[in-house]
Amino acid sequence: MAVAQSAEQAGVNGTAPAGQAAPGAGQAGAGAASAGQRVDYRTEPARYKHWSLKFDGAVATLGINIAEDGGIRDGYKLKLNSYDLGVDIELHDALQRVRFEHPEVRTVVVTSLKDRVFCSGANIFMLGLSSHAWKVNFCKFTNETRNGIEDTSRHSGIKFLAAVNGACAGGGYEMALACDEIYLVDDRSSSVALPEVPLLGVLPGTGGLTRVTDKRKVRHDRADIFCTIVEGVRGERAKQWRLVDEVVKPNVFKETVQARALELAAQSDRPAGASGIVLTRIERTDRDDGLSYATVDVSIDRARRTATFTAKAPSTNPQADIDAIVAAGAQWWPLQFARELDDAILCMRTNELDIGTWIFKTEGDARKLLAADATLLEHRDHWFVRETIGMLRRTLARIDVSSRTLFALIEPGSCFAGTFAELAFACDRSYMVALPSNEEEEPALTLSEANFGLYPMITGQSRLGRRFYDETEPMNAAREQIGQRVLPVEAERLGLVTASPDDIDWGDEIRIAIEERAAMSPDALTGLEANLRFNGVETMETRIFGRLSAWQNWIFNRPNAVGEKGALKVYGKGSKAQFDLNRV
Repeated sequence: MAVAQSAEQAGVNGTAPAGQAAPGAGQAGAGAASAGQRVDYRTEPARYKHWSLKFDGAVATLGINIAEDGGIRDGYKLKLNSYDLGVDIELHDALQRVRFEHPEVRTVVVTSLKDRVFCSGANIFMLGLSSHAWKVNFCKFTNETRNGIEDTSRHSGIKFLAAVNGACAGGGYEMALACDEIYLVDDRSSSVALPEVPLLGVLPGTGGLTRVTDKRKVRHDRADIFCTIVEGVRGERAKQWRLVDEVVKPNVFKETVQARALELAAQSDRPAGASGIVLTRIERTDRDDGLSYATVDVSIDRARRTATFTAKAPSTNPQADIDAIVAAGAQWWPLQFARELDDAILCMRTNELDIGTWIFKTEGDARKLLAADATLLEHRDHWFVRETIGMLRRTLARIDVSSRTLFALIEPGSCFAGTFAELAFACDRSYMVALPSNEEEEPALTLSEANFGLYPMITGQSRLGRRFYDETEPMNAAREQIGQRVLPVEAERLGLVTASPDDIDWGDEIRIAIEERAAMSPDALTGLEANLRFNGVETMETRIFGRLSAWQNWIFNRPNAVGEKGALKVYGKGSKAQFDLNRV
């Protein structure tokens, strides 16, 4: 994640704008963050401090120019293009702008606007000052953003080319690794490196270690050397070891990168002449007990340490004609819902650390929701609809990797249909109330074709596929229910819900389940949930999150990294880390 930076620490920042946090953010322990500490993930290009976007036909240039005094918190400077959470919030937004506002873009070149440095990774002093929770949440969001680059490459027809024009280390190299190809300038000094182990006593765990092996197929003995030297690898050796794709002399570097960017662009089906969709600011009302949006509401019960997410189906049939869909833009219901749910997840994950159980509910007309699903499927090859599906896919995947207990409650008036059914299938448990004496009022769960692969998890499976281990019989039985209202007893028989208590037992059973969960160790639950959610199929992404959840989480708690004499604590202070030499 991080690499060597100047030992100089200075700079106290004032209250930050949207997309930033006020000084001290993330240092609070348990409980809700105070108003001055809450992180806001909403931003826009006019507010960027660290990135620039330039567009030239099919090629966009995403320039890294991190402001030293622009940290999201105080107490450190972002020297040498080192980054913190605020930098990644802007990167996440910039990627969204490319996806939706510039359909003509087919290749994104990621490069530095500073001399002789590409990116030196996560700011070491920020990590040394941060709480454990802040470090882990920061790493998770950073990784999701890089996963989003790869997801966009796979599904959206946008390729990414890292033009490494200076020193590139730690999280900076991880960012390059997320791109489809890496071109390194051959100037005898620029190199790529993952020096976290020798330098900081932590892992290149935000994805670098995994991408080196799983994605770039670097031989394991070479990867061992690479990850245990500080100075990194440069020139032809970097290419020979598969750490980069090409090394290019400085006098032809820009021209070579541009030529390759155009070659990659020629492979895409993104429409050159289409008009983009302006991503208007997400409207949110912040309450002491939650968050409110047009399509999502979050209600916090601090006594029970729960948050109830209520997803609201569209009140009218969303636009189905493609011209009307494009005209609706960011207010088209599927995109609005995806953006608002994404913001809610990020806000809750970062700002409400002790709200350990998230309860998902839904409301509205299932017919209108299913109509929206049908439209997504009908027009899935149109660039804007494809990007909207991508946004829904990434948002649902963000739920999967969130370290919270997830319960779904399916009650009268619920609308767990199609896309909303994915919320239930993402949960650790789902409860559906049965009303034997009043079947007309019983809730129903309705499947659509969207539940069978439109929103794959990071395992590449549908959530139903994960649920049933892709076994033929239960999957076929579920598919036969597409479009049908599945009532509680039948839903339990088919394995679509965990349990269907009757209305007499409902209150006590749900209360006991929530209270039992709240009494358990959050650390043990995080490990349990992560293992159970990603059973079976393993991918590069599951390995990344597994290493982050287990190994990096553990290392971040160890004195060798964060103790008084640990590597993260003493870096830049002129003293050497003292390690406990026992192997565990």
